[in-house]
Amino acid sequence: MKRAQRGAAILTALLLVTLVATLSASALWQQWRALEVETAERTKAQSRWLLQGALDWARLILREDARNAVPDHLGEPWAVVLQEAQLSSFLAGSGSAADLGEHLKAAYLSGQITDLQARLNLLNLVQEGQIHQPSLRAFSRLFEALQLPPAELAFLAAQLQRTLQAADTERSTEGTHPLLPRNIEQLAWLGLTPTTLAALQAHAVVLPERTPVNLNTASALVLHASLPGLDLAAAERMVQARKQNHFRTLSDAVQASGVPDLAVNGNQHSVGTRYFEVRVRLRLGSTVSQERSMLHREGLQVKTLATLRETPALASVQ
Repeated sequence: MKRAQRGAAILTALLLVTLVATLSASALWQQWRALEVETAERTKAQSRWLLQGALDWARLILREDARNAVPDHLGEPWAVVLQEAQLSSFLAGSGSAADLGEHLKAAYLSGQITDLQARLNLLNLVQEGQIHQPSLRAFSRLFEALQLPPAELAFLAAQLQRTLQAADTERSTEGTHPLLPRNIEQLAWLGLTPTTLAALQAHAVVLPERTPVNLNTASALVLHASLPGLDLAAAERMVQARKQNHFRTLSDAVQASGVPDLAVNGNQHSVGTRYFEVRVRLRLGSTVSQERSMLHREGLQVKTLATLRETPALASVQ
């Protein structure tokens, strides 16, 4: 009898120990989970503020550049790519680096500003409700150079014309106008295939208004597409020539091309830019955040038109 009672007592003690261990483990897990959630929220908030600070810095660079009142070209400070650098290195001269917490001292920032008017603007395809033939020919040359289906361009132009006409009609009647694409990816709405969209990323853009191509920043392929009578070899010569001396006027571009009768005009070509894109990448511990913003510069006013949070590739996470 006593042996049975002793066994029951031992069993009860084991059950109590197991229960206490389970409750302790559960409490520790709950505490760990709450700490992880708090850390994630803090990292998210810090990342958001740091990315916003980087964007404001880019806006300041573009505003200061506008004070020079010179053509926009790839030799200017805004065009320098910011390679990944530790956040504290930006504050080293200001004395603020010491105020950073240990968490932020492990933050790394990189980014770049690019000229969106270095690409062909798809909104140029339709002007005053009609297909703009010079712009259509420019895109035809681009599609040919990239070996893309001409039928997709024809379908895109027709769909874009229909959408813009509907938007103008709805706007005039104070109705809800159709949703227009805001970036290349959204052109899938108008019938472009993923292959075509990927090929156009570096050479075409969707801007809020019709814009000329900046001959100081456009690639050789875009120069070839936007300038009738300019072959790729001559376009490459223009790119090399502007590395030595950027184009101050459209006449400089014509002279550098070696084609005296090159069809350059102020409606389709320029040496200045009003639309830029800012890409910022932040690595904060094991968390990587990326943002892409479109900026519009008018005089000394630099406004953010849109910001898109991007998902970094897995390979980028270090």
